Amino acid sequence: MDCQVSEIRAVIEANDGIASLEQLQKAGISRMMIYAGLINGIISKESHGNYSMADNQPDEFRIIQSRSGRVVFSHATSLYLQGLMDTVPVLLDITVPQGDNVSKIKRDHDNTRFHYCKKDLWELGLTQIVTPRGFSVNAYDPERCICDMIRDKKNIETQIYAQALRRYFSRQCDSQKILEYSSQLKVESKVRTYMEVLQPV
Repeated sequence: MDCQVSEIRAVIEANDGIASLEQLQKAGISRMMIYAGLINGIISKESHGNYSMADNQPDEFRIIQSRSGRVVFSHATSLYLQGLMDTVPVLLDITVPQGDNVSKIKRDHDNTRFHYCKKDLWELGLTQIVTPRGFSVNAYDPERCICDMIRDKKNIETQIYAQALRRYFSRQCDSQKILEYSSQLKVESKVRTYMEVLQPV
């Protein structure tokens, strides 16, 4: 079994800590070996068809990202990843295009909160961010996050909302970009008000 463990570990580590069933099988690891690894507590099933080593806590951001290339970390979660929030949000905010079925992700990750946007707005502000554990995931830039939070104010915790807007407008406001985004997302008048009140003179 030691030899098999080494083979499984090599494949999982070569895939940044999470390997799919297909990747394992392509490396010559049978379903029986995978099953034995699960039973013996050597590997863990992170989500449907995705495995990690049990002695290595995987990156949850990457696990969720691996479920769909259309998952985008947004709102306060993206701001946390970019250093604009102090603490990890209790709920991970994720945006997907309208019509995407994310029921399986919701089932497997009950600490997620999904937002839906029109397909023609899904790429607005889309970027890549490195997680605290060094993996690259989809996320929205600060300007998109601030506009989305203003649109979804009633669903955002008051303290998080206030901190995010105060920090953004007082520290790194890109006036041209956020006004462009806010026009497309139909919150321009609110953004202009926050700019007048919160931007330093």
